[in-house]
Amino acid sequence: MNNKTSADIEIIAGLSALAGTIDVILCDIWGVLHNGVKGYEAASDALTRFRQGGGRVILVSNAPRPNIDIVSILDRFGIQRSAWDGIVTSGDITRDILIRSAWRKFFWLGPERDKPLFDRLRLEATPLEQADVIVCTGLLDDTTETPETYRELLETALALNKVMLCANPDLVVERGGEIIYCAGAIAALYEQLGGKTLYSGKPYTDIYEAALGVVASLNGKSPDRARTLLIGDAIRTDIAGAVAFGCPSLFVLRGIHMHELGLTEDSFDNGTFMQFMADAAFRPDFAIDSLSW
Repeated sequence: MNNKTSADIEIIAGLSALAGTIDVILCDIWGVLHNGVKGYEAASDALTRFRQGGGRVILVSNAPRPNIDIVSILDRFGIQRSAWDGIVTSGDITRDILIRSAWRKFFWLGPERDKPLFDRLRLEATPLEQADVIVCTGLLDDTTETPETYRELLETALALNKVMLCANPDLVVERGGEIIYCAGAIAALYEQLGGKTLYSGKPYTDIYEAALGVVASLNGKSPDRARTLLIGDAIRTDIAGAVAFGCPSLFVLRGIHMHELGLTEDSFDNGTFMQFMADAAFRPDFAIDSLSW
């Protein structure tokens, strides 16, 4: 836990309050720029205005797909391309791990939409028994299944002493007001059973190093972490990642934790917010209702 107390967290009205103190933003996507059903125009506009002032914005996502696949998703949600300089995903990090590893055969657990993760990789998809590694990108049907759906499969994997590489550490995300399970929840169950699990993506530092590498390539020099703001809506990944990486963070309230915070369209209870933050394992430097300028 970082040393910041709940009373130290400053609630800001808009990103403009911080713009003069930061050069770079590493921004979460799902929960900040869209909720899986609709895009947030005000958030897109805020990042665009930050870039117009000379700042850099890298979108950092736990999507288990290559970054090129995320561009069309952002377009579909109406997120302006002027809002970002680059995108780094947990899928990108997963691909790097697979390329560098000695693994040659993998068992894939995840939905068909994540198939681009394996494009042009010199790896062979095999049955579980023959695999060097399990690559988990999510549930086959996240509208009806839970991690328990996979308990028998995971018990078999454990008996075979298989390693799991989790390509999305998120436990859950919010989709249009509904909470759905992600790959991280399956990986967590596998760990509970005694399985060995590796993770790529937030809150682990590799994804932030890659994001700052993009900024360095654009600016010709490495950015100052003290002037790099991490924005996200999840304490366990976004805020924990910021603390581990040594950067200030901005917590978006109307995201994955909005129900715990008791938020409705027109209400905010400071007492509930303070108690939530007092109990949180990691605490942000700033908080905002939803991302706007």
